[in-house]
Amino acid sequence: MPRFSFTVLAGVLALAGCARRDMPPLDAAASQRSAMKAAGPLQFQVKRYPGGEVYDIASDRGSVVVLDVWATWCEPCKDALPYYQDLANEYAAQGLKVYALNIDEDARAIPTFLEETKVTLPILVDQNAQVAERTLKVRGMPTTYFIDRKGLVRHVHEGFAEEYLAKYQTELEALLAEPTP
Repeated sequence: MPRFSFTVLAGVLALAGCARRDMPPLDAAASQRSAMKAAGPLQFQVKRYPGGEVYDIASDRGSVVVLDVWATWCEPCKDALPYYQDLANEYAAQGLKVYALNIDEDARAIPTFLEETKVTLPILVDQNAQVAERTLKVRGMPTTYFIDRKGLVRHVHEGFAEEYLAKYQTELEALLAEPTP
């Protein structure tokens, strides 16, 4: 993807979605989830941070996955990631895996952000936001995907607001209660 396109995407996301803390779940998220589910199991590969090893989402079939798409310049991401860290700690034994998919153009901002937020989640790097744009169709920041044990996207949450935390937890507990395929 050309550098210009990524820069435009980052600017649009920063202005459109990231600044809106009270962003409710959108009907568009429901249609996005339906389209993704119809397409079958989610498929993509990105690199792990900081070592650069390849991560393939298919390697987590059999687990429930939370995939949070974030950036260091996104203020609501600073609130969301620690919450997802707590979920990872609480539900890991039941088969939950949580990943933070970063779309920053320059990964050098990641360590400072993680130190400030006290997050130790596995970080994935989406070079030039290719997966976020093409596969996940991210429109605002943060956007979080709840993926079932078969690899199907079951819930999409655009933005982050504390009043939805109970709903998120209920959705995850329901996914975790489903049998392993």
